[in-house]
Amino acid sequence: MSKAKPESFSPYFAIADAGQVRAAFAAAGHLEGYASISELIEAATLKEVRRLQRSHNNGKPWEPLPPGSARTGRRAKDELSRHSGAVTAD
Repeated sequence: MSKAKPESFSPYFAIADAGQVRAAFAAAGHLEGYASISELIEAATLKEVRRLQRSHNNGKPWEPLPPGSARTGRRAKDELSRHSGAVTAD
């Protein structure tokens, strides 16, 4: 987990996905060294961020964005239909 002061924002999961996150943490979190669900989610998210950096930014970190500058929440149903085949939050 990052040693810097944490910036607070909350990811949203579908009910079934949230249940799987909790179950994975309960079953294996301690075996993998995660002290909390937040640590598990942070590690998974940062792994994906690094993959995106490699794929879309020549492996370099992006300039950080300030709070409130990135979209939050889930896609609306009409957006999901326009972006069929794209990765969604669900």
